[in-house]
Amino acid sequence: MQLCSLSQWRRAVVICILMLGVAGCGYNRIVELDQQADAAWAQIENQLQRRADLIPNLVNTVKGYAAHEKEIFQHVASARAALMQAGNISETMAASNQLEAALRQLFIVIENYPQLNADVTFAKLMDEVAGTENRLAVEQMRYNRAVEAYNAYVQRIPSTYTAKMFGFEMEKPYFKASEDSRTVPQIDFNK
Repeated sequence: MQLCSLSQWRRAVVICILMLGVAGCGYNRIVELDQQADAAWAQIENQLQRRADLIPNLVNTVKGYAAHEKEIFQHVASARAALMQAGNISETMAASNQLEAALRQLFIVIENYPQLNADVTFAKLMDEVAGTENRLAVEQMRYNRAVEAYNAYVQRIPSTYTAKMFGFEMEKPYFKASEDSRTVPQIDFNK
């Protein structure tokens, strides 16, 4: 039995390198999917900022009709402040859910003031808030789709090894509704 010659080994190594180059290690695809998820997250942040910018006007308008609802106004203000100070995706998601819960309480208060709903300025502001909430829902859906594509790709072989080797996240978090969003807030108007 004859051993392989050096030239045959070289040929085999070159063929393996070419096959690896053609097949790719998935690095570029991981970068592309990572960037898509980051871009989708940036759109969520844009809508969260828009929502946060609308809230002071909304609260001030409601205060004119329901000044005695100080506790709810404080919840909204602290939730908005938490959102503005959030430092990463997880903190931002938690703060967004907290703000959403506070806004639900505020909307319950609003329902009890028909003269407020008749105010033209308030109606325009509520249209802006509703539009922002719709945009936010769409951007959250787009972000979750981008995260799904990223997570599925980096968990496949051989891209999982590439992701680990180059320090990519092995799983990006989905934007989920909080447990609080499933319960209806209770407001007592007899205080």
